[in-house]
Amino acid sequence: MAIANNYNAAAKTHIVTLSFDDGFKRSFYKTAEIYESFGLRACLNVIALGERSDFHPMLNGVPDPMVGFEKGTFDDWNRLKSRGHEIGAHTYNHVNLTQLRLSEAKELIDKCAQFFETHLDGFKAADSVYNFAYNASTPELEQYALAKFLAVRTQGETAVNPIPKVRRPVRIGCLSQGPGNIDDFLDRTVSDFLATTGGWFVINCHGLDTEGWGPLSSKYLASLLKRLSQIPSVEILPAGEVVKRLPVT
Repeated sequence: MAIANNYNAAAKTHIVTLSFDDGFKRSFYKTAEIYESFGLRACLNVIALGERSDFHPMLNGVPDPMVGFEKGTFDDWNRLKSRGHEIGAHTYNHVNLTQLRLSEAKELIDKCAQFFETHLDGFKAADSVYNFAYNASTPELEQYALAKFLAVRTQGETAVNPIPKVRRPVRIGCLSQGPGNIDDFLDRTVSDFLATTGGWFVINCHGLDTEGWGPLSSKYLASLLKRLSQIPSVEILPAGEVVKRLPVT
């Protein structure tokens, strides 16, 4: 379905991006449906190897919270992309790159870009966001990724970024919360953001309801998007779209 972009630069002072990670099949289809019900495009970030049956990432010596939930395939991601949603790169194999030698980490960033350009229809790294696993990065890794990708998303001191003015490689800072349900956290941080003079608010979400680390309830997501859609100064956009639509200098 075609999803309208009702952008009015003069009226929009607050941009909201909910950046969903890990590629949970049920959650990502449900997230897309909820966004579509408001004429919006979701920001859905997937792992290159996430659909493989032998993909079992570890976090601090135990299975990552994404393990045990069905992942989508690139057939699913191409289908959702054709419906207007942004499908972003959430690393090659969900390794914390800061724990590797720099040469190994750079190789995995290269593999990620190559894999997505091969398997995701129309994907170009230079027009896309690289979403670091665990929002873990270093200045060296960010610089390397930004030489290939349009933007990187990683840990920020707050959830609020300045709104870019021109199209150029950009570091997007975000916050995330878990391991339990994040409805209250998101409600509080969104309300705080709306009380400011403006900016670009980015929260890293994951699955819906019971899937993954720090899930968001589908009911709350729908109520939040309804609320935000009714505020004239607010625009809800995928991360890459914020940068891609800007003029090039």
